[in-house]
Amino acid sequence: MHQKNPFSKDYNFENLITHHPSLKEYVFVNEHGNNSIKFSNNQAVIALNTALLKAHYGINYWKIPDNNLCPPVPGRLDYLLHVAELLQKEDIKMLDIGTGANLIYPILACSHFNWQCTASEVDLDSLKNAQEIIAKNESLKDIELRHQKFKNSILEHIIQPDDVFDVVVCNPPFYKNRTDAERSNQRKVTNLQLEEVAPQNFGGSSNELWYKGGEEAFIKKMAAESVAFKKQVHWFTVLVSQKEHLKNIKRAINKTLPTEVRIIEMEQGNKQSRFIAWTFQ
Repeated sequence: MHQKNPFSKDYNFENLITHHPSLKEYVFVNEHGNNSIKFSNNQAVIALNTALLKAHYGINYWKIPDNNLCPPVPGRLDYLLHVAELLQKEDIKMLDIGTGANLIYPILACSHFNWQCTASEVDLDSLKNAQEIIAKNESLKDIELRHQKFKNSILEHIIQPDDVFDVVVCNPPFYKNRTDAERSNQRKVTNLQLEEVAPQNFGGSSNELWYKGGEEAFIKKMAAESVAFKKQVHWFTVLVSQKEHLKNIKRAINKTLPTEVRIIEMEQGNKQSRFIAWTFQ
């Protein structure tokens, strides 16, 4: 993890349980004699992340529907820590594309960095849930939500003529369709040697998980749209889950004639991830 990530050390489950008592039912002692949870259990993962947000950031209300993604807080913060390193400035204005029901990037950006946040979402139910999280946490009251009414648009219709953002962040839909998503989930289940796992155990609604053409098509479209906002956004960034997609994605971004393109590698335990960033300024 990033050297400044406060979640890089083992979790203090006793402390987390004092902040969120319902976490206790999911904690057990593993074969190494350490407290842990079953990361195959979606409810356990939600309980852990709820506890982390309460204990570290005072987020006293954070609930997400059962069919929505539960983001791992440490990994999501890692992305923002690398973004902060990229920007190297104070008073950052961030736009989160596709914030989802969980609102995780604006929550962490506000709570950890005190950034000013705007977030878009295409799904009205997810938007409603995100708004409820804002309403029930005083520290998040300045987050602005915007509904993306056009499902085929990403930045268009969200960035307004008077907007200026230091950075756009985005966790795109990774898969091409439901079948692709379920196959990936099954591989994850097999790799983790999990048992009794539901087809969508790791959560996620359709707009969170898949997009026609997958993440490569999504990011190419985002790059094409970014040209219209090159004077309003300093850095455009987006996560890339599949390393083999980078070559085509970078080629598509370079066609828009940016002044700089960077690929930022990240590492969380055994997981390798990355985001691509480009600027016209």
